[in-house]
Amino acid sequence: MSLKASLAVGGALTLAITALPQTAPHITPNELDRRDAWVQARFEERSPALPPSGLIVLANNDPVIKNNRGGKPLNIAGTLHSRGLYCHAVSKVIVRLPSPCRTFTAIAGVDSNEQTSGGRGSVVFTVGVDGKEAFKSPVMREGMAGIPIQVDLKDTTAFSLEISDAGDGISCDQSDWAEAKVVLADGREIWLADLPFVGEAPEIGLPFSFQYDGRTSSDFLPTWARRNTTTPLDAARTQRAITWVDAQTGLEVRCVTVAYADFPTVEWTLHFRNNGTQETPILSDILPLDAGFGRGGQGDCLLHHWSGSTATMDDYRPHATPLAPGPDFRLASVGGRGSDGCWPYFNLDQGEEGTIIAVGWPGQWAATFARDSGSGLRIRAGQEQTHFKLRPGEEVRSPLMVVQFWEGDWIKAQNVWRRWMLAHNVPRLNGELPPPLMPGGSSNQMNEMMNANEANQIEFIDGYLDQGIPITFWWMDAGWYPFKDGWWNTGTWEPDPKRFPNGLRAITDHAHARGVKALVWFEPERVQPGTWLYQNHPEWLLGKDGDQKLLDLGNDDARTWVIEHTDQVMREQGIDIYRQDFNMPPLGYWRANDTSDRQGITEIKHVTGYLAFWDELRRRHPGLLIDTCASGGRRNDLETLRRSVPLHKSDMEYPNLTSKQTQFYGLAFWEPYFGAPVYPADRVDVYGFRSGISMLTGLGYDSRRKDLDYALLRKLVAQRDKVVPNYYGDYYPLTAWSAAQDVWIAWQFDRPESGQGVVQAFRRPQSPYEGARFRLRGLDLKGRYELRNFDEPGTTEATGAELMEQGLLAESPEQSGAVIITYRLR
Repeated sequence: MSLKASLAVGGALTLAITALPQTAPHITPNELDRRDAWVQARFEERSPALPPSGLIVLANNDPVIKNNRGGKPLNIAGTLHSRGLYCHAVSKVIVRLPSPCRTFTAIAGVDSNEQTSGGRGSVVFTVGVDGKEAFKSPVMREGMAGIPIQVDLKDTTAFSLEISDAGDGISCDQSDWAEAKVVLADGREIWLADLPFVGEAPEIGLPFSFQYDGRTSSDFLPTWARRNTTTPLDAARTQRAITWVDAQTGLEVRCVTVAYADFPTVEWTLHFRNNGTQETPILSDILPLDAGFGRGGQGDCLLHHWSGSTATMDDYRPHATPLAPGPDFRLASVGGRGSDGCWPYFNLDQGEEGTIIAVGWPGQWAATFARDSGSGLRIRAGQEQTHFKLRPGEEVRSPLMVVQFWEGDWIKAQNVWRRWMLAHNVPRLNGELPPPLMPGGSSNQMNEMMNANEANQIEFIDGYLDQGIPITFWWMDAGWYPFKDGWWNTGTWEPDPKRFPNGLRAITDHAHARGVKALVWFEPERVQPGTWLYQNHPEWLLGKDGDQKLLDLGNDDARTWVIEHTDQVMREQGIDIYRQDFNMPPLGYWRANDTSDRQGITEIKHVTGYLAFWDELRRRHPGLLIDTCASGGRRNDLETLRRSVPLHKSDMEYPNLTSKQTQFYGLAFWEPYFGAPVYPADRVDVYGFRSGISMLTGLGYDSRRKDLDYALLRKLVAQRDKVVPNYYGDYYPLTAWSAAQDVWIAWQFDRPESGQGVVQAFRRPQSPYEGARFRLRGLDLKGRYELRNFDEPGTTEATGAELMEQGLLAESPEQSGAVIITYRLR
């Protein structure tokens, strides 16, 4: 992305920002075909059928790009086109079709842009059929109207598109085959940009590996008895299980896959069970993903990856790392929580196609990316340390692995991922996606819940509601139980009888009577000296005596107790939303509990126990919403996010508004539902409130005060209600990620099904620019949009082409400005 200063009309200093590709998130048959071919090659271990059609790039200066050039529509002499191929001479592309073709049509011309303007570039377009020249253009330059092409393909199934440099070199020879399509002999139309780039076939062989008794799985699994079963889960998902059994030791290996009919996505998990009567030999180096991903012919590999949560300004920061031949590139979580330090989701960008990869593991994982000197890339990922024997009857599992195939551009791929998350992963409440929520809480005034009591909690709730602030639930955080030094003295999970003589029930009943639900914070895994668990059940705890300990959820008795007790507290106290925190790195406790021949076992059992705990809570409480918080966002792996939502995504200092914006920017690529608290809490502030708008927007004002600007707060809440429905749409960053104080940062959410969306833009406190112009994405080029700025009267109109090519102007005369503009297709 590039930034360029310019002067807007009226003399206000304005920032013009060039956007990333704006391709709408349309799932193509070719993406599904790539998924099917990968499944065939990997799990069925047979050669997939070659695509019946596709684009074979024999020559081009940089990758051929579909439907855009530099994130903007194809532009031939001022006429914009949303379909076609962008090429740079010298270029030759072979088009292969599935059946005989009747005609090829296109509009050919030099692309008009900042590099070619002024008549630069000189090319000749040629179409070849059956080895003969069927069309040849005169020399074309920038600014010349596009030449309509119609070629009789004579029932061929392949033809060529060539662009020469007209004999004077390739400088500025940026060219478009706009509106390029073929009509088949049977009357069907195929847009060339919908065809896949035909690259390398996927490597054949299982996509995982492990060591057993010192031998590599690929050496012995083919000799073991194998059984395949297929089970339809629903209309969109098919589960396949492949089971191998070692006749000598009784080890059973089971690979369970799920393929999605509506997304180019497949997932799998490995299971190991000892069906024998003796301990197994050592299982080690279990890698549920160990597979090659060829680079094809469309460019090198660029890995998009993100920081995890560390309570710093880098939380959820996006990174792009070229994967070059040489040392492996390694990513790993820190301390045993799945998104601590590093985000367990990656997007492998290979030009015009790529693969999203996720490691679903609420524990310690690692991934390595190894490039060879040719076109090969190998990815290995899984639990960081595995070296153990299994006891008779014992079963363990690996991390969940997910791959999703894409073509086009990586931003489009992220939106397909978001749609997959919404369709199949974000937990339902009674069959529905979680609605936007706006809780109130007193943590800012009551030091979490350390100074809270029955009377002041009811006073806070009434304060909000009596002022017409429609909070949806009341948030009761850490410290509602007895403690010695502070809220961190966890391990006694009963309401403090001194401050809550009637339990929390008196508060939740009052809230329910006023139409408000209740959230309560728990941290069952951390146990401090002097608490009930520490004194009564030391056999359930891991760690040194006298220090804080870890409740071992891999212990059956401990897990049974925490399920029963949490369920009892929730029912007795009238709790609607369960919030679980985890403020300690568990890895050291797990590894200290393992013997040399059982390394990784404690972690596996704790992770599976944690997931079973939540599964049982959700079974017992249909419609239960669980909030995941592990020191603020350090356990946001896919397995966790299938059961919960992150209502508090970071422990970065809460009043830091820049961090609110940067965290939103990074997390929205992956997770459609998350929350943020509004700051400052001592006054109602437009910039602060708008920086905290999320699917869950948490209010922490002192609602007992009479001097708060409740009228402004009601106005901001009403505006927020118009914004948040768009967050279930497609996400487009409109600027680079930045924590600098002298820039603008902005994003767009678009709902193409309804023609609606929103742009949020923030002028940071030291930005000298009073306005910024952002090129929008995903719009209907020919459509006309009505735009409404929350800070200006009336509406304006613009076409999709104008908004994507010229951009949308956002203006803030004040530094620390937040602009919100909604739009709808007329």
